[in-house]
Amino acid sequence: MMRVLQSVVAGAFCLLAMPSFAAGFRFISIPSDTEGSAITGALWYAVQAGPYVLPVTKDCPLGGKHPLIVVSHGRGGNALGHHDTAEALADAGFIVAAINHPGDTFSDKSRIDELSVYVSRPADIKRLIDYMGGASPAASFIDPARIGFFGFSRGGYTGLAVIGADADWATAIAYCGDRQTRPCRQIRAKEFPGPIHHDPRIKAAVVADPLAIFFTAPSVASIKVPVQLWASELGGDGVFLRDVAPLDTYLKGPHEFHVARNAGHFAFFLCPPEVAHNAPEVCTDRRGFDRAAFHKEFNAAAVKFLQANLR
Repeated sequence: MMRVLQSVVAGAFCLLAMPSFAAGFRFISIPSDTEGSAITGALWYAVQAGPYVLPVTKDCPLGGKHPLIVVSHGRGGNALGHHDTAEALADAGFIVAAINHPGDTFSDKSRIDELSVYVSRPADIKRLIDYMGGASPAASFIDPARIGFFGFSRGGYTGLAVIGADADWATAIAYCGDRQTRPCRQIRAKEFPGPIHHDPRIKAAVVADPLAIFFTAPSVASIKVPVQLWASELGGDGVFLRDVAPLDTYLKGPHEFHVARNAGHFAFFLCPPEVAHNAPEVCTDRRGFDRAAFHKEFNAAAVKFLQANLR
């Protein structure tokens, strides 16, 4: 059966919307082609989508030219997981496109433990940009010279890869040790996946708590675009400050480095009530850390950075 890759697109400056709800909605569809399977999606609007309540407005028309931000979720996540960040960007005038990576989403884990997803993820982002600037209903409103990226965890890896990093697969051998996971078996057997797709159309990136075990100083040397790098102090889910922090030294181009103090890895994900009930390990923070307050600060910083670098 053909996999369906969904995408969510948030548009800005809706003249018919309430001032605080600036995004519009319409469905999009990307047909399958030689590069991948079919993609379905929508323009962001105010709707109950599973556990998510999205404060946006249906069928809101766009106008003018806007920068585009493409979004990549973490391992087993989905396109709606960073909806509050997408909404903050949409309110600031960006068009935002978030996808479900085939084989590595909440509803499709068929390749979640395959090393190949580290190559297919950047390719997914390239294909999304192709669509958004080509056949999408928002294409005429996108400024192709102002394209940015946001990604979290494995999505943060995706961002670094798509803006120029090449994974150094062998460097993960020490990390794997004697672990018997499928990726570690592939790494020890040197069954490395093919080349990574880079996309020079992306001019700035916000990368939150990226899976960084595949990166060394030489492997990220080709990154030249501005990067806002975030790390959680406490880490989790295989991502730790000790692995992310060296990127601050490795990145030789313009970049910022922020450490979210007292925060765990999933602090970059704002839990809706249903997820908080069903997955408390994802949504519970250390005493003294206010996730909602952090998201206001984090979203504002991401918006400011992308505005400054996508003028």
